[in-house]
Amino acid sequence: MLTRRLEDILGSEREVDGGNWNSRRLLLREDGMGFSMHDTIIRAGTETLIWYRNHLEAVYCIEGEGEVETTDDGVIHPISAGTIYALDRHDRHLLRAHRDMRMICVFTPPLTGREVHDADGVYPVLTD
Repeated sequence: MLTRRLEDILGSEREVDGGNWNSRRLLLREDGMGFSMHDTIIRAGTETLIWYRNHLEAVYCIEGEGEVETTDDGVIHPISAGTIYALDRHDRHLLRAHRDMRMICVFTPPLTGREVHDADGVYPVLTD
């Protein structure tokens, strides 16, 4: 069995600061679960273009408030604690935080931990 504590990830290579967000990567590909799981803070007042063309992502908000706008249709989805959204169609979207948001994010295929968004908001598929 694998156990890991958030406090042990803070300040390690598993904590990644993306400017508008800070991702604490709880489970990665190397953990062998078939998905990755992240505890992510989205900073208040930010807007981030994201397009997981190569991944599916589900996001559960446990703190804060913001919105997701799908760019193909301009529909805005309010996000607050207790809301889950799933990017089941590789939806290109804008994520806006009105207040700091704490999100639990799950990716498939799992991330290696080295991914960064490109200019289109895409994470590449990396191999070990």
